[in-house]
Order: sequence, then structure tokens, then C-alpha cells
Amino acid sequence: MSSSPSASMSAAAAAAAGHQQYPGGTLYMVATPIGNLADLSLRAIHVLGLVDAVACEDTRVSAQLLRWLGLHKPLVALHQHNEQQAAEGLVARLLQGERIAYVSDAGTPAISDPGAALVAAAAKAGVRVVPLPGASSAAAALSVAGDTRGQGFRFVGFLPTKAAERRSTLQALTGAPHSQVLFEAPHRIQELIALLAELAPTQTLTVCREVTKQFETIHTAPCASLPAWMAEDKQRERGEFVLVLHAATAQQDADGLPEEALRTLRVLVRDLPLKQAAALAAELTGVSRKALYQQALDWKQGADDDGSDAAAGEDEGR
Repeated sequence: MSSSPSASMSAAAAAAAGHQQYPGGTLYMVATPIGNLADLSLRAIHVLGLVDAVACEDTRVSAQLLRWLGLHKPLVALHQHNEQQAAEGLVARLLQGERIAYVSDAGTPAISDPGAALVAAAAKAGVRVVPLPGASSAAAALSVAGDTRGQGFRFVGFLPTKAAERRSTLQALTGAPHSQVLFEAPHRIQELIALLAELAPTQTLTVCREVTKQFETIHTAPCASLPAWMAEDKQRERGEFVLVLHAATAQQDADGLPEEALRTLRVLVRDLPLKQAAALAAELTGVSRKALYQQALDWKQGADDDGSDAAAGEDEGR
């Protein structure tokens, strides 16, 4: 944010949005960039220049954004620790006819960020609330996931941090017929990827790291292969993450695993017990041993059902 937008940008914002009505006594929920300042809409620029005050999650972050825009507005902190109390004061000001904008640190407010309580309080008081749509990491991730099987989507956000609760929550999410959007912090991403590889090895996951920023990374693959992919480069563990767990079919088929892993497994099960073949294939390919063993077992059971030789190998007890 080293330089401010030119006067022509402010003029463009006024030209694009100035003809619209912006009544007093209105709360404006303004989406801000999630990393790339160029994603700030012209309408957002115009409204931030028009309002009497800006309520925000972190005054330091919002002050920096306003300075970049060349704006000087009173800032009111409203975050997860004071949202109810701050909302009361803001509603009182709105009832007196002020225009107030609310922004979170990044993205669309009230989506895994503060703001919902403020909106609820304003609506209860009969105050008009106007959304100014813009950047959203959840929507951005869904747009590049390419989940053709998804029957709609569910926004999950951050999972519980306690291990048992985290596991049970994730178990309930796997196998769903719709896309599911999760957020994760860098210090927990390895744990989450490993857990997904265990619980949903053949489901597809899109990993979006540092969305819209300079080192943005987007990778889509079966969950079973992702721990190895992440281990290849320590940089892949850094930054903020948005994950899209793709919809599962009624029965996940073999193409949920990487073709290289399937080829390796087919060769090994010809001469080795299933358990040993799966373990060796996992070591060679980085895919989950559990997922490979299940695939080998499916091959064997299919061969047995057809009355043919157990070409996939012998059972685990051998």
C-alpha cells in the first residue's frame, strides 16, 4: 500500500456509483480485498468516501486501507470480543441518520468474521442494511475447484481445534453430495491434510493458499496424495488456506486415486499379500496406505465375485 489511487480512480468510482442512492441511517456492509488491492470495487471506494464513520474488525488494518484511498474517516472497532456492545453504539448512531460502513480485515464481512451481530441489531432496530459485494475467499476457491459432482455447496469455515471434536466434525463432512468450503491456519494445515487423507482418501480436495496474493497456489488432487505433495515444498505450508472438499459419489471409484499409484499397486499385488503391497505402494507413491489397501481389497473382492482367480493378490491374513 505504498501509493494511493489517482484522482482518476476516485473520479471513476464516482462516475460508476455516484448516480445510485445512498440514504442516511443505513449500514453498508463493504467487502474489502483478501490480498490484492486491485479487487476493491469502485462502488466500495465511493461509499467509503461517503460514510460518516467506518466500523471495522481492526482499526490498524482499516486505517491503512483508508490511507491508501486518501480518505480520513472516524474508525470504530467492532470485533469478536466487543461486537454486542459496539453494535449498540453504532445502531444508536444509525438511528440518528448517519451512514456507517462496516469492513472486516479482508473479504466479505460476517462470513467467518465479525459483523453478523451488528447486522442483526440493525435489522431489529429497523435500520436498513445494504451489502456491497466483492472479494470472498470462499467464492474464489469454489470458482477454481471445478467440482462437477457438487450439488450446491456448504460453507464450513474453521473446524474445531480440539482433536476429538475436529475428527468427529470432519467425519460428518466426508461423503457429502455437495462441495464444502473450509478455512485453515498455517500451523494446522498439515494436520488437517493428514486427517482428510485418512478419512476421505479418494475424495478430491482443492487447496487454495494465499488466494489473490503474489504467491497464490491452487492444487486439486485426491486427499490421499496431498500429504506427500505438501511435504515436497515447505512453502506450501505457509499462508492462509481455503479448502474445497469436493462432493463424493455414492461409491468412490478407483479414479479417485492417482493413476501412478494404481499402476504401482497393480504390479505389487500380483506377488505380494495385500497388506504388504499396499504398504510398499504407499512408500513409493506417497498415497495413503489405508486407501491403497482398500483399493486392492476391492479388486480382490470383485475378482472373487466374478468367480475368477484372485488376480489382485491374497487377503490380509496371508
